[in-house]
Amino acid sequence: MDAAPADSLRRDARVIGLVGLAHATSHVFQLALPPLFPLLRAEFGVSWTLLGALVGVFYAASGITQFAAGFWVDRLGARPVLLAGLALLAGGALAGSLAPGVGWLFPVAALMGVGNGVFHPADFAILNANVAPGRLGHAYSTHGIGGTLGYALAPVASFGLATAIGWRGALAVFGVVGLVMLGLMATQRAWLRSERHPEAHAHTLRGSFALFAQAPILACFAYFIVQTMASVGMQTFGGSALNDAFAVPLAIANSAVTAYLLGGAPGILAGGFLAARTDRHDRVAAIGLGVAAVLTAVVATGVPMPLLLPLFAAIGFAMGATGPSRDLIVRSATPRGASGRVYGFVYSGLDLGATLGPLWLGFMLDQRMAQGMFVAIAGLFALSIVTVLSARRAIAAT
Repeated sequence: MDAAPADSLRRDARVIGLVGLAHATSHVFQLALPPLFPLLRAEFGVSWTLLGALVGVFYAASGITQFAAGFWVDRLGARPVLLAGLALLAGGALAGSLAPGVGWLFPVAALMGVGNGVFHPADFAILNANVAPGRLGHAYSTHGIGGTLGYALAPVASFGLATAIGWRGALAVFGVVGLVMLGLMATQRAWLRSERHPEAHAHTLRGSFALFAQAPILACFAYFIVQTMASVGMQTFGGSALNDAFAVPLAIANSAVTAYLLGGAPGILAGGFLAARTDRHDRVAAIGLGVAAVLTAVVATGVPMPLLLPLFAAIGFAMGATGPSRDLIVRSATPRGASGRVYGFVYSGLDLGATLGPLWLGFMLDQRMAQGMFVAIAGLFALSIVTVLSARRAIAAT
């Protein structure tokens, strides 16, 4: 880069910090609703399956948008797309606070899902365009830590606010926080730029099919579907399943989910250093997934209550450690000039998995199969190992 090393480091740190904060905000909004489910279920008498469908609507809208957002980022640049996403998340939360019943929350979830769908294509386009290549492992790590901290904060904040001022008040507070973040990001024009590809106007859906059909990209897409079914299932219904299967009090059960999310932050930090020191990112990801699968299977057997929080924190750490290596695998599978489209397509697999997982696992809870839910999650973590190793082989073969 042209700047002196110190100036380069300061610029990279600022860009990484802003993108990490934006990513944390999006993850807070992803978990704004699920902690309110017990209150909604008690007030309106709805099933877990219906509430799982509410999560599914959010992620279905996010996945469709994420796919399209890759094209928008390449054509418009990342900053306006990022700001639009923040505006939709904030507006959706404010609208949700006025909803007269659960049915009205479905269009709200869809609106918020559209806002959520822009972040991965926009975030990674900004990081790849502004951060020195040698710092990208740490940039991806910080990006992941931001998301994990957002996940960890959301259940405590959402449920705590709902207890104090009701679920409507909680959503209203989230909406105001989103507007504050939108205002902050709008003032950071110089730090949130990305390249507009000169031929992006010619990138059509039909013309991109050959790109998306490449084996490395399909393997990455499959990884996100399977792994996200497991991780979103854990964070959405883990507390309820512990309560149903093992009579763990809800306060402790929800704290276990928070421990899982908090454990991901140091895991991602460690994963960033591992990613910077090896080019075998598939091995790092496979080991982390394997540890998560084994520990989740242990949860399914029933463990003493004092061990729940450290066990869930360990699962979160193992999963977090896979994050930077996962993102670098996607980067290595991305042809030059196709960053927005590839990240949009591949990370839409995350939203597809987040749509399918809560529906399936919510159905298992309704059928009194809470213990089996943890077995299913362990199996999904194990299946994810196959996809990540397949991605590595496919990249090596190209």
